[in-house]
Amino acid sequence: MATKITSPSKPGPAAQATPGFLRRTAAQLYDLLLLLAVLFLATALLLPFTSGESINPQQTWFYRAYLSVISFLFYGWFWTHGGQTLGLRAWKITVLTHDQQPISWRQALLRYAMAWLSLGFLGLGFLWVFWDKNRHSWHDKVSGTALFFTARNN
Repeated sequence: MATKITSPSKPGPAAQATPGFLRRTAAQLYDLLLLLAVLFLATALLLPFTSGESINPQQTWFYRAYLSVISFLFYGWFWTHGGQTLGLRAWKITVLTHDQQPISWRQALLRYAMAWLSLGFLGLGFLWVFWDKNRHSWHDKVSGTALFFTARNN
């Protein structure tokens, strides 16, 4: 199965060479559903260590850090191994470097951390695609990555 990175079928300015906000958001919603399932499984793996009880308040910091690491590994693995999560694949989007090469784990970590920071600023980092001429979000800019349209030859 060959993967080819393409621009959208409609000709236009360079700003249309990358997916827009709605397409990105749709892919993120798909990924969120899969990530929630992974986090439920990760939580279930902790239950034998808590005798089946819920996480107590003294362990909350550990639990949050644990779920954050699991979330990063989820996204990082997909981004560094083919550039597509399930949501990105469904919406024909790929995460690559600016010269369309696979991203490194370092770039994946920067992208993941900056995405959280973007959310912390009321989503401004995600909304930045409306102002940026190349439709790059904050996490695209900081990590040196970009989203590209993918055409699959099946």
